[in-house]
Amino acid sequence: MQIKTFYKSLFIFTSLLLVTRELNAQDANVVPPSNDGDTVLSSIGKLQSDVAILKRVKISGYIQPQYQQIDSSGAATFAGGDFPSGVNKRFRVRRAEIKTMYDNGRTQIVANIDITQSGVNIKDAYGRFTEQKWQAISFTAGVFNRPFGYECPTSSSLLESPDRSRMVQQLFPGERDLGMMFTFQMPVSSKLHPLKLEAGMFNGNGNASAQDYDFQKDFISHLTWVSATKNEKIAYGLGASIYSGGIVNATKKVNSIETLANGNLGWKVDSTSTNKGHASVRQYIGLDGQFSITTPLGITSIRGEFITGEQPGSASSSKSPDKQAATPTADTYKRQLMGFNVYFLQGIWHTKNQLVLKYDMYDPNTQVTGKDIGKTGAGLTQADIAYTTLGIGWVYHWDNNVKITAYYDIVKNENTVLAGYTRDVLDNVFTLRVQYKF
Repeated sequence: MQIKTFYKSLFIFTSLLLVTRELNAQDANVVPPSNDGDTVLSSIGKLQSDVAILKRVKISGYIQPQYQQIDSSGAATFAGGDFPSGVNKRFRVRRAEIKTMYDNGRTQIVANIDITQSGVNIKDAYGRFTEQKWQAISFTAGVFNRPFGYECPTSSSLLESPDRSRMVQQLFPGERDLGMMFTFQMPVSSKLHPLKLEAGMFNGNGNASAQDYDFQKDFISHLTWVSATKNEKIAYGLGASIYSGGIVNATKKVNSIETLANGNLGWKVDSTSTNKGHASVRQYIGLDGQFSITTPLGITSIRGEFITGEQPGSASSSKSPDKQAATPTADTYKRQLMGFNVYFLQGIWHTKNQLVLKYDMYDPNTQVTGKDIGKTGAGLTQADIAYTTLGIGWVYHWDNNVKITAYYDIVKNENTVLAGYTRDVLDNVFTLRVQYKF
């Protein structure tokens, strides 16, 4: 299966290069072949055409080999995926992405694959074109990052922490989805350039789905203002995001949190026959902001985002659909959620060193507390437990291509009466990573 996927990826790259050659044949500024059969002029014309194509095709990428150690063998973690049973130390390649982009100023075509020990996966496959009159409106279609908040659409190679916060991984697994999006942003010369609006429709079930399984399409929009002072010593930005969609109920059983007959908070089922086939609301509102200042001590940055909303899931998971290719069969459980992450970044004077502090919290079910989870008849599970994570890290920028990160995640879960979660689970993680980028 991995070999088949590799050849499919190879086909995409080959097709991309053929397309770029075709596109450039239409608009490349080349010397036409001589009508009198002058082979020298003909060769020069072909050479100029090839050079024009190469100038518009860019290949980039990065690889992130790393070593990790967790407190207990086989523990579940959001620091790069769960550890296998009996394993508490591991070497692995977290990401190894190769990206090819064709750009002629009006049109961009992007193909991006990720190659790790887990196999070959398509990360991005999209086209984008920009109208030329105002150069302010772009249209994107294909598989690409969802435009919500800060962490989700930001490249993993640029993040200071090894992985995104638990909240973002749960709500936007894989970061990408298949859809179409309009972007409005005036050129750099305009006073309105700091304003950017992205809005699009997406399948809502992950980027690698074989097919969409329901009628529901999700709307995502992100409005930002990012600017800086004239001397660029202070930079700042604010953003607001909306996610409006739904997940179709696989059965007639839709569960909500209510006070039960025994006085406990728990799941109460609505078994109305018309529930099946209807969509339960999936809706988030997000706010994000960033601020940085350059002083003699170095660059100090503060960044954060906050998300609240409603999430349909199952009894055992509050995670959004992830690469879902088949119609779900589980009953629906509706949860109110809330989460945030905050970064504090401090450059060490003006050296290549950077201190990273990150704190994030995710509560998948704000209607209950830890003491409610595990009570008789409540039906609450590990999917309803709130978590906080404090990350402490050091980043060393060896040069423009190599970055070394040492990072320690201190993870805390709510204490509950649920077996296995009556106290904090031993799942703190240390990560040592080297990133090579080209």
